[in-house]
Formats: sequence, structure tokens, C-alpha cells
Amino acid sequence: MASLLLLLLQATLPLFPYLLFRSFYTFLWLPAKLHGHYRRQGVRSPPGRHPILGHSRDIRRMIARAQSQPLPSSFHHDIVPRVAPHFHEWSAVYGGANGTFLYWFGPRPRLAVAEPELARAVMLDGGGAGSAFEKVGFNPLSKQLFGEGLVGLKGWKWAQHRRVVGPAFAMDRVKVGGVFCSSSCHLCQSWVPEIAACASKMLANWEIKQGTNGAEFEIEVNKKLHSFTADVISRVAFGSSYEEGKRIFQLQEEQMHLVSLALRSIYIPGFRFIPTERNRQRQRLDSEIRESLRGLIHAKGEASENSKNLLGLLMFSNKRGTEEEQMGMEEIIDECKTFYFAGKETTANLLTWALLLLALHQDWQGKARDEVGNVCGKKKFPSAEDIGSLKIVSMIVNETLRLYPPAVALSRRASKNVKLGALDVAAGTEIYIPIIALHHSTEVWGDDANTFNPLRFSAGKKPPGAFFPFGFGPTTCVGQNLALVEVKVALSMILQRFSFTVAPSYVHAPMLLLTMQPQYGAQMLFHKI
Repeated sequence: MASLLLLLLQATLPLFPYLLFRSFYTFLWLPAKLHGHYRRQGVRSPPGRHPILGHSRDIRRMIARAQSQPLPSSFHHDIVPRVAPHFHEWSAVYGGANGTFLYWFGPRPRLAVAEPELARAVMLDGGGAGSAFEKVGFNPLSKQLFGEGLVGLKGWKWAQHRRVVGPAFAMDRVKVGGVFCSSSCHLCQSWVPEIAACASKMLANWEIKQGTNGAEFEIEVNKKLHSFTADVISRVAFGSSYEEGKRIFQLQEEQMHLVSLALRSIYIPGFRFIPTERNRQRQRLDSEIRESLRGLIHAKGEASENSKNLLGLLMFSNKRGTEEEQMGMEEIIDECKTFYFAGKETTANLLTWALLLLALHQDWQGKARDEVGNVCGKKKFPSAEDIGSLKIVSMIVNETLRLYPPAVALSRRASKNVKLGALDVAAGTEIYIPIIALHHSTEVWGDDANTFNPLRFSAGKKPPGAFFPFGFGPTTCVGQNLALVEVKVALSMILQRFSFTVAPSYVHAPMLLLTMQPQYGAQMLFHKI
């Protein structure tokens, strides 16, 4: 043993001067240089930066403190201090007139930008070859949830996957502005009936819970809606059912909590190979998810290649795609991982917040129910044409996305020295765009920015650079069309059958995990109508 240690010491000793120089450059000299670069431009930074960890420990403490107490029972929607406490506190102290400030995540500088024009400029950059701003990649621990799927890819690989995946969720299903294409459109007709069937199955179970006496009953809707959206993404994207993918969803729930921890911590190269309890758990979850997906893909076999859903397009690319489009089996598994998670999580939480907001605002619940009754009737399943005619419901969904967007922030990295407004941004700087702060900005939305007011979307216009719940520009979420249709169908069918209020047991505590969700669930009281 002693001889082995001696050999290792002898092998690494020549590298010691290089490692010492590299550490000095990475953790001391370069951060000091960049700090001075931004300070000379009037950009301030919180004190107490750790040379290795940066401000990551402060951010974790702020989040833990914010989540330790729920919001007041008055149900106000001023949630920025709770879900993005570091931005809320630091922008007020160090952000100046425009809210821009610098902080550090490990040795990497992050420039927080909350001006709509600057956010728009960053997001409109394509992220392709020669672009100024690129996606910030996942570290090896957080990458396990999405693999090498669209969410984490960049450059030509992202473009390749987007070309293959895009048609499964293309705008020929839904035209710009939420107006559906003709009733003869195969894709439109395949979506809505499938979603309605899944919603009908969920609501039938709710009616059973009600019993025969017609009494009011309580449901924790967030969990129910996660099962519903899992069923939808299984059917419309993979041609399967919730039961077939149930184990995958359960494993991804466990994985999500570990990934959330990894995203808030500095990754030490090589750490994932140390057999800690969490690392062993990460490896077990990743292996089981990949094997489950591989089994599902093989079970669908050749039948998938002729379908127009996501799995069919991926399988066609694998077997008969051109060289530029061909994807290997491991890449297909990675895309399935991404859409199994994102297709369930984002939509379920959006629908949860929409129901809670309507439960709190009975006047808008009544208006939405009247519209659904006039357009869809009291019992009939909504059709593609019906959903396109629901203007009030669309306004409510947009206002929900504004107040409770699925993602709290987006990040991009400057790939080269670039001008952003009046700022000279140094290469390697990460741009932090606080979606939640832009969505709640009184300068953009007025003094009632923290109030539920769907009328602000009545004209169909959205402030440029200040409303992007699914991202913006070329990297806009490819699944947003499915999510919006899904929410409108489910919301319409719930309104047809039930009236609902917030249960006394509900605690208002929006929380950021990977998406924004209710920390203690969403308990609501329903009554059959």
C-alpha cells in the first residue's frame, strides 16, 4: 500500500506546478480580472465571494430560508422573494436603476439582467455557430435527468435533434395565436380526442370520490394532474399508456430531487465517480430509467416507425433517416427521458396554478365556465375548433403563465466578448435572465403586476422581452403547443363538470424545484354541477 501511494505521488508530482498555476488562474486571477472589468462599468456585486464556491452557499441559504415559511394566507401573488430570493435581495441592493448585478457561481461570473430589451436580445440569439450567446450545459450529475436531449444540447447537435423532434409538436397542429387549423388536419384531430379521453378518465374518478349524495369533496389536485399529464404524454408522444410508463415517471420523480440539489451546488470534476450514497442512488436511477425506456422502445418495435408521434419520428430517424438526421438508440433514449419528464412536469404544474387561481377568483371561474358552455356545450368533449374559440380561457392560461411560469429563470453563456446594450460582456460570463421578475415587473405590467387580471391579455399582445414562459426565440420549448392545448382541454372539461374553491387545508407556498410547484400540494374543494 505504501509503495502504491509512493508511485502515485511520483506520478503526480511533475503536474503539481501546473495544477497550482491553473488553480491560481481559475479561482483567483481570472475572477479578480472579471470583477474589475464589470466594476469599471458600474456593475456591483454582493460581498463575501468564496474563491471556490462563489456565492452558491449564500444562494442555498436564501432559498432554504424563503421556503421555511409559507406566504401569508391572503394569497397574494408577489412570489419573487420566495422562488428567486437571491435575485430579489441582491437586485434591490446592488442592481441600481436597471436591476443588473454580478454574482458568482463557483469561479464563473453570472450577470443578472432584468431589462426586457436585453433579455430579448440574448434570447433571440440562435445559439448556433458564430452566435454570441449559447446554452449553459448541465454538469454530469444534473445531466442524468435529461441525458443528451434537446434541453441540454447546443450547436449542431441541438439543431439536428430539433429537426427530428420538431414535427411531432409542429405549428401545423396549432396556428400562431392559438387558432387551430382545419378540422381535416390529422395532427389536430389526433391530439385533442386523446387528451379529452385522458381527462375524462381522471374526472370519472373524481366523480366516484364524490359518491351519490352530491356533497362537496376535497382533492389534492397536483398529484392527480401529474398522473393525467403523464397519461397524455405517454399516449400522444409515445403511443403507450400511463401504466406502461408508470415506473419511469416514479423513478424520474426521485431523480428530480437529486438533480435539483446538483444544480444548486458546485460540481467538483470526478466527484460523480466517488461511491457516496447519493451517487450510488443517481447511478441506480439512471440505469433503471434507461433500461425501462429501452424495453418500451423495443416493445413498440416496427409499429412506431409508421406513426407521426414523437417516438415514431425518432425511430424513423434511427432506421431510415438521412445522415444529417440519423439518431442512435442512446440518443433516442435521451430524448424520451427529456419528454417523459418535461411533458408531465410543466403541464401538470401549469394546470394546478390555473385551477388555484380560478378557485380564488370565482368571478373569472364563472366567466370561463359560461364561455366553455357556450362554445363546447355542457357535456360534449371539446374539439380542436372549440379550443381555438376559447378566448377567456386563453387569457386565463396566459395570466397563469405570467404569475406562475414553469421556469423561474433562464441562463446563457457569452461565447465571445460581446456588447449587450451599454455593457461590454466578457467571454465566459453567464447571463442570468429572471423570467419570474420580468413577469412581475410593475414597470412592464403596471401597478397591478402582482394581481390576477386576465384582461391584460385581451388584446392578444404581449410585451416583447417580458413574457416568455416557454423561452423565447429559436430555442423556445418545442412542446409548448401540446402543453397549451392540454391545459385548455382539461380546464374546459373540469369547468363543465365542477365548481371549485380552495380548501381550508391549502397552504400557499410556491416553490422552485426544477419547475415551480406548490410546496405542500394543492388542496381544493369540488362540487358537481
